Amino acid sequence: MDSSDPLRFDIVSLFPDFFTSPLSSGLIGRALNRQIASVHITNPRDFTTDKHHKVDDIPYGGGVGMVMKPEPIFAAIESLPQRPRREIILMTPQGQTMDQPLFKTLASDYDQLVLICGHYEGVDERVLNLVSREVSLGDFVLTGGEIPALTLINGVVRLLPGTVGKTDSLKYESFETPLLDYPQYTRPAEFREWTVPKVLMSGDHGAIAQWRKQQQINRTQQRRPDLFQQWQQSNQSPDQSPDQFPDQSPKQSPDQSPD
Repeated sequence: MDSSDPLRFDIVSLFPDFFTSPLSSGLIGRALNRQIASVHITNPRDFTTDKHHKVDDIPYGGGVGMVMKPEPIFAAIESLPQRPRREIILMTPQGQTMDQPLFKTLASDYDQLVLICGHYEGVDERVLNLVSREVSLGDFVLTGGEIPALTLINGVVRLLPGTVGKTDSLKYESFETPLLDYPQYTRPAEFREWTVPKVLMSGDHGAIAQWRKQQQINRTQQRRPDLFQQWQQSNQSPDQSPDQFPDQSPKQSPDQSPD
């Protein structure tokens, strides 16, 4: 593959129309228009051979629901062009959970990502002979793999060079380190009696950076103790004690509710 070729996504889905609006909107839509990545959708129903275009059947051994048949999925994937660094991913709640390190790996190590969107009670187990990775959106069940596939595409494409205008902004986001992002504010300086922390308007870049780092630490410790523990174990230590820079974020008093 030529190094200038965009990362190619191939989606195997029974519902191609599901992707029309999300992939034509916002930052991801602009990235696709600029050919930073390309998305191609293949419907396995187009590869059925019976007159009813059947893509599912009852499970062997009995049980509730229907299972996606292997033949249309195999035929759909075998019809695709194959690039040297291809990953075939099954979207399934049984897979590894999506996270930022996974997105970074997929964005940097592959030139083609094939996403299989399951439906019904899942896919025939023999489809796993095609699959090199199983990925989940989380510990819950959705009606199909389309929403997880969109999430993966969004998370990967935004990391590709040229998608985000200011690449430095990617370095300071939640999950780029084990710490969550710091609080963000914009104009006006006061809104319904909530004010922007004074340090952010001080012009003292050192103090601002220190405040933001402490806010990351405080926020992660409060909201994601699991990530905070990872951060502690990474041999990083706080620049100051947790109470040196108390949380200056505006708080809502019990009797104060915005209209």
